[in-house]
Amino acid sequence: MFKKVPHTYVIIFFILIIAALTTWIVPGGEYDRQVVTVEGAQRSIIVEGSFHQVKNQPQTWQIFAALFKGFEKQSGIIVFILMIGGAFWIMNKSRAIDVGIFAFLNFTKKLEHNKFLKFVGVNNIILTLIMLVFSIFGAIFGMSEETIAFIIILVPLAISMGYDSITGVAIVFVAAGLGFAGAVLNPFTIGIAQGLSDLPLFSGFEYRIVCWLIINIVGISYILRYASKVKRNPKKSVVYEDDNYWRKRTDVDVEEVKYFVPKSAWLSFILVAGSLIVFSIYNIESTIKIGEKLSYTFPAIPIATGLFIVFSLLGMRKSVHFYILTLLMFTIVFLIIGVMGYGWYVMEIATLFFAMGLAAGIAFGFSANDIVKHFLDGVKDILSAALIVGLAGGIIIILQDGKVIDSILYNLADSMKEMGKLASVTMMYLIQNVINIIIPSGSAKAALTMPIMAPFSDVIGVSRQATVMAYQFGDGFTNLITPTSGVLIGVLGVAKIPYEKWFKWVWPLITIMIILGFLLLIPTVTMELNGF
Repeated sequence: MFKKVPHTYVIIFFILIIAALTTWIVPGGEYDRQVVTVEGAQRSIIVEGSFHQVKNQPQTWQIFAALFKGFEKQSGIIVFILMIGGAFWIMNKSRAIDVGIFAFLNFTKKLEHNKFLKFVGVNNIILTLIMLVFSIFGAIFGMSEETIAFIIILVPLAISMGYDSITGVAIVFVAAGLGFAGAVLNPFTIGIAQGLSDLPLFSGFEYRIVCWLIINIVGISYILRYASKVKRNPKKSVVYEDDNYWRKRTDVDVEEVKYFVPKSAWLSFILVAGSLIVFSIYNIESTIKIGEKLSYTFPAIPIATGLFIVFSLLGMRKSVHFYILTLLMFTIVFLIIGVMGYGWYVMEIATLFFAMGLAAGIAFGFSANDIVKHFLDGVKDILSAALIVGLAGGIIIILQDGKVIDSILYNLADSMKEMGKLASVTMMYLIQNVINIIIPSGSAKAALTMPIMAPFSDVIGVSRQATVMAYQFGDGFTNLITPTSGVLIGVLGVAKIPYEKWFKWVWPLITIMIILGFLLLIPTVTMELNGF
């Protein structure tokens, strides 16, 4: 037994060793694969009935190469973390975020004068609204990697409000995860799974809305209950000591901040506004997609540009700090437009935040050398998170190179043959949860499992829609705990939360959600539902 809880690196390395041992025990096997076009993108899926045994490839010294291979596999997320860490450090040095948090807390105190809001709890309302926004993003466009950027903003806010870093992560990452699990229009999970199952895209919409509401009521209630406990007694937080890092960063005297508007702020404003105007000319109209069927075409970028100019001018009447906060706010606005209108992913989002950091540095009057120094300081501060993401990525590489992933899937699917309808759907759900620990990518898992599960559901007389929902829930809930997820490990690294402490906090919620998922699957087998 360990006298002390192992470091997150140690835990992940032990999982690496277990994965390597699995390649010695589990017989090798593979499915044949074919390339199909789903949702306009080519995907490699397995051919039904094509499983065959192959010689397994026991992994030995490869565990020491896992960090290198994991870095290659997760390079996008790793660079994303480093660029965002550096950009926010530049912004932090301006103390604009401190000013913003101080202004926000003053605003919430004023709201407490309202008797109804005070009775309900102003903070509860604020946390709930934040969580609903991120849950909607998760349900509509599958927000996942993007949550890493918001952790740097909302963890300090949570600490300043008297909560802890787990609360800060929960209102962003967990909330998006609840939406992801209860996906309504998520093209990366529902869209691909239904496309591979030959179902009309986003059919069964009505019951999914009901599931999303129930999942959020339960999940948000759990988070608010924990947040309230920490608010009453901060030492009850499982990360009380770890949060000293954040308390030192947020325990600043904002009254000492000098409010001013240097000429460099106007230079930054002219550069950013000019660039956005040119961008608007070339992108007068944008088509914002909500799923595949709903889309709205309107001048989103010109509108956002105009609002940015107005808010920047108003901010600079007070101080450069409020202009920098405007930069942050509209970076998020353009992130949403880019993701929903132009299919942006980690490269474009990282670039957007990097530009924000440079604009903030110029605005505050930092020299070129100062900007580089602050950026590198931010990279150093967040480097441990990037290293953990690379190490976690190596786990999947070990299992893939060992030729055992397909064998595990085949044997799990084979175990369902003699079961009834409800038992089979339950087994599918459990299988998806297990597979999600090994393959956290929703789209990759859909391509791997749905070609097997969808035809099997026809044989046992279960709706393919029910099979898709078993995949949807199985893919969603365990995303909050799987150590092979680069996003989860990246979020925890940025928030400075050790994995073992996160596990201690989140496993009761995961257990509740898995049971809730099972209960929500029962009507898909026992009732007549529209689209099922």
